[in-house]
Amino acid sequence: MTLRATATATAAVAAVLATTALLGLAQQATAAPGGPVPQPRTATAENKAAAARAATAPDALATLSRFFARDGKVSATAAQPRIEGEAIPVNHLSPEFVAGRAGAPVARLEFLASKAVSSDGQQAALWTARTEAGWQVVNIATGDDEFRYAQLGAAKLPGGTVFREPQIDAWYVAGDGRVLPLDEDAVRAVGAGGISVDGYRARVTAAYGDKLPGSAYAARGGAGGYAEAGAPAAAGDAGVPVAAVAGALALGGAGVLAALRRRRAGAAG
Repeated sequence: MTLRATATATAAVAAVLATTALLGLAQQATAAPGGPVPQPRTATAENKAAAARAATAPDALATLSRFFARDGKVSATAAQPRIEGEAIPVNHLSPEFVAGRAGAPVARLEFLASKAVSSDGQQAALWTARTEAGWQVVNIATGDDEFRYAQLGAAKLPGGTVFREPQIDAWYVAGDGRVLPLDEDAVRAVGAGGISVDGYRARVTAAYGDKLPGSAYAARGGAGGYAEAGAPAAAGDAGVPVAAVAGALALGGAGVLAALRRRRAGAAG
């Protein structure tokens, strides 16, 4: 098990991201003064270009320098972060799919991720989302999970949809009527050989069907989502910081919250 550090752009966005990661079923949105802003359904070339501009903005790169310097591995001046490749779509389990809505895809777009690399080789993912102010960086997370699983999924099932089930931090690829595992958490959930889409729907409906927005669970403020018996909760995903990054980062003048998030390393073959 590894720790993945994350820095979130504002407290309001942090709350939205925490709820989305916990339930994975809340309306996809980023916090903004006027209320939630629905995210696009597909990662168009225009959206990717907008995400890339947000990721390479001077404020974002300055924040990345401080993020990479947080543990003293490199100084903020020497970090010299760069963005590699284009922004990629990151999909999460769809609440419409869990609810059994006819024709609903298994996953939907949650945000776009851009890979950041520091001068000493550290990697991070810049999460970008559409807000009332346009496309903005809303989170920074260590490591390359988003990009690694995208590659694994493309190799395992070309043309499939790579997605994450955030409640148990599991990554899959779906296509051709099957849902195949990409990491150990997913193998524990659906088996090494995967499961049919219908079988997967039955599993997630049983697990989360009573926790959808508008449910009694949501009404009483239960944002913890579902964790399988015996499975440790992901601390950052539960919105409970297990360690704070010293100092306050700044992104476009906004205070940045920082936390460590438990992530499981490794991928299923």
